[in-house]
Amino acid sequence: MTGRIIAVAIVAGVCAGAPAGAGVPSGVNLAALGNWDIVIAPDAPPSTRYAAEEFQALFGAASGTKLAIATAVERPDRHIFIGASPAMRASGAGFEVAGFGEEDFRIIIRDGAIAIAGGEPRGTLYGVYTFLEDYVGVRFLTADHTHVPPLPAWKIVGPVDRSYHPPLAMRWSYYGEVNRDPAFAARIRVNTVGLDPRHGGRTGITNISHSFFHQIPSQKYGPEHPEYFALVDGKRLAPVKNDGYDTEPCLTNPEVLKIVTAAVLEEIAGHPEQSNVSVSQNDNAKYCRCPACAAVDAREGTPMGSLLEFVNAVADVVAAKYPRVKVGTLSYWYTRRPPKTIRPRPNVQIQLCSIECCLLHPIADPACPKNVEFCRDLEGWGKICENVSIWNYNTNFTNYLLPCPNLRVLEPNVRFFVTNQAKGIFMQAAGNAWAAELSDLRNYMIANLIWDPNRSGQELMDEFLRLHYGPAAPPIRQYIDLVHDAAAASGAHQNCFARQATQYGLDPSIAPKAVALFDEALARAGSDAVKARVEKASIAALRLAIDPVWYADDPAKVDAQILEKLRPVIRRFVGLCERFRVDQASEHEAFATARERLRRLIGEK
Repeated sequence: MTGRIIAVAIVAGVCAGAPAGAGVPSGVNLAALGNWDIVIAPDAPPSTRYAAEEFQALFGAASGTKLAIATAVERPDRHIFIGASPAMRASGAGFEVAGFGEEDFRIIIRDGAIAIAGGEPRGTLYGVYTFLEDYVGVRFLTADHTHVPPLPAWKIVGPVDRSYHPPLAMRWSYYGEVNRDPAFAARIRVNTVGLDPRHGGRTGITNISHSFFHQIPSQKYGPEHPEYFALVDGKRLAPVKNDGYDTEPCLTNPEVLKIVTAAVLEEIAGHPEQSNVSVSQNDNAKYCRCPACAAVDAREGTPMGSLLEFVNAVADVVAAKYPRVKVGTLSYWYTRRPPKTIRPRPNVQIQLCSIECCLLHPIADPACPKNVEFCRDLEGWGKICENVSIWNYNTNFTNYLLPCPNLRVLEPNVRFFVTNQAKGIFMQAAGNAWAAELSDLRNYMIANLIWDPNRSGQELMDEFLRLHYGPAAPPIRQYIDLVHDAAAASGAHQNCFARQATQYGLDPSIAPKAVALFDEALARAGSDAVKARVEKASIAALRLAIDPVWYADDPAKVDAQILEKLRPVIRRFVGLCERFRVDQASEHEAFATARERLRRLIGEK
């Protein structure tokens, strides 16, 4: 199977000269399944039982019929087989799942039977969600809004025989609404959240991240052995208060290798479900400049030289004891460039990070100066490593609520990564926050694109707007175009850290029009539910309007006329943030802190 959905549809009568009933398979009328049942194996695993329950509930909502779930069959047809079972294999739609990956699935619809089954633990569950989406029209929009259209009086599907192998083995749309709701994560096929076996657990391929701070902490080893840590400007950085930001290990010290290797082996032994383990730099640029480390880095043309040599040494030990486990390291910041001569071991995974890249232009855009070097580095890693994954940045970490005009680059970026053989993508966004800027729309687009990179980002956007906002969708689409067109016209190039809207090409002069478009959307909403969704989305436009005074905390230092004009906007903004439980203003600032600053500014407690 490939990374695409393979669909085979043979409709009765398309074969020239084929008489009815002469072995030509027939489809199924989904609107006439009232006397069908759902069949699972008696010993079906939790995720398959849950898949059957999900099918029962969501198909029932669409059809008005609650199908029974059975573990045995007493007739030859009118069954929906979910998961592998002897009954499924013996049916006219039967097949074997031996050799399927843990998320691969196959759907067969023909001759009075439907079979949906896949690899364990998530293949069958993901197959059910795909069936419900593609044949029933279900859309998992948000955790609390699933679109289930009523089935028409007549809906023929099939015959169908289709299989799917997800092109990305690790997928993470990193939003608070996903991270805090494993059931929703399973529905949108984000496979990195939650451990519940009903949801298929999560992939053993963990996100590679900073690890040295806990594998060789300076508070433990630094007092007696400062030589284990980085030499910078003639001083060993140990012990320090915060290893993550203040030090790195000396990677050519043989004792450091022993300590980190022992910590890695202990971690693998304690987490047998994991398929990889991190051996990676801390989140700082204070790498070791001692003569031995500096010599390796000079020879290789990058500080990745000493890091990869170290990671390879750990990987050799891991390979001997745990041959199925990959050893992953970040290619991040000063280690993004591949080394000249050192090559990753076959069991080494490189996770390439795009933190310097421009959010406003596709990463593959040759005219974007911030993105050219990343493309060069990705190409370089692809030539020497078969295990490359991506850490991509998709929000403004300095301002979670400010408009971030990068929705148009989501689709080309995901496709670029997949085309360059990425095995997994961590789409980092406001993962520690709730109700960040357009988080519901962004998550819908990202989750669908990393599940199926062949989808259109613009079509996904329009679908979400239409289904989630109904009659209020057109002005919201105009707002999205307003901010994206302004950013494009500005010629700005900016990464994922912007203190002011102007850094993304968004002049505050467009704010009145942005707010007016949401006012129009509210007037069109038509129901309290839609009105609430529009109000939540409008927070971004209000945040843009108050950007000129966002950091001010002394009203005496702000133009009185500007403050008087913005006072009701600030009140509206704060009120909506409280109503929709906004909890973070940025990656490192709680919304409560920003709220108090704004209230002081307008003279309110």
